[in-house]
Amino acid sequence: MYVVTGATGNTGRVIAETLLAKGKKVRAIGRNAQHLQPLVEKGAEAFVGSVTEGSAIARAFQGAQAAYVLIPPNYTAEHFRTYQNEVGKAYASAIRQARIPYVINLSSFGAHLSEGAGPINGLYDVEQQLNQLEGGNVVHLRPGFFMENFFFSLDLIRNQNINGTPLRGDLLLPMIATRDIAEIAAQLLLRLDFSGQSTRELLGQRDISMQEATRIIGKAIGKEALAYVQFPYQQAEQAMMGMGLSQDVARSFNEMYRGLNEERVRPLEKRTAANTTPTSFEQFAESFAAVYRSPEGAKARGR
Repeated sequence: MYVVTGATGNTGRVIAETLLAKGKKVRAIGRNAQHLQPLVEKGAEAFVGSVTEGSAIARAFQGAQAAYVLIPPNYTAEHFRTYQNEVGKAYASAIRQARIPYVINLSSFGAHLSEGAGPINGLYDVEQQLNQLEGGNVVHLRPGFFMENFFFSLDLIRNQNINGTPLRGDLLLPMIATRDIAEIAAQLLLRLDFSGQSTRELLGQRDISMQEATRIIGKAIGKEALAYVQFPYQQAEQAMMGMGLSQDVARSFNEMYRGLNEERVRPLEKRTAANTTPTSFEQFAESFAAVYRSPEGAKARGR
C-alpha cells in the first residue's frame, strides 16, 4: 500500500496514477471526495481528510509500506510556518505509529536554510521532523521554481499585458515542471531502494530568468511584446492580499523573493545529469498557452 498526500495536486495526482498503472495499491488523500473520484475510478482507495488532523492522518497511514508527503498550500493561514509545522508533526507522528519504512517528502531547494527564506523555512522544519524518525528511510526532494507558478500570472497577463513578480528580471532560476518531479518521486517509490535520510535537488531542464520566461510565454500566446515587470515588495504584498492571501503568507513570500534576489536562496548542488530534468520551458509554455486560450483559463492556478 502506498499513501499519497495531496493526491489531486500536480505532483500527487501523477504519482498516484503512475503507481496505479503499475498495479500498486494506492490510498489517495485529499480534501474533496469529488476531486478524488477520477483516481478511485482507476483503482485508488480515497481518504478524505485534513492534513492538520493528526488522528485522521494516523488512520490514513495505517498499513502503508511507503508514503509521499507534501504540505498542501494554505494561503489563508494566519501563521503559515506554524501551519507547516502542524502538518509536518502530523505526518511524522502518523509515520511513526504506522511504522512506514519509506517516505518521499516534497521540499524545496533552499530548505537547508532555517531563516530568511519565507515558506521554504517551514520546509526546513518538516525535513528536520522527518529526519528524527528512527529506522526510517526518507528522501527529501528539493525541486527548483515550479513552472506552474506562472499560472498565477494569468489574470495579469490577460488584463494588463504584463507579467510581474518581485523577482529580479535577470535572476537565473532553476525552473522545473511538476510532472518531472512526480515522475522521479514515482520511480523512487516503485524501486524503494533508498536508505537513511538524504536530499535530492531537482533543477529542471535549465536555469532561466523571468525575463526570458516571459518572452517565451509571450511568443506562445501570441503576445510578442509581453514585458516582465519587477514589482516593489510592498506593492506585491498588497496585490497578494488582494488575491486572498493572508498578510503573513504575503510577507512570507516576499521574504522568499528577497532571499532569491539576494542569492542567499540557491541550490547547493551544481547542475548534473542526475539533477537535470527533461521538460523545457518552451514545452511548458505550450501548456500555458492552451490554458490561457481556454474559457476556464483565468481560473487556473499554480501548484
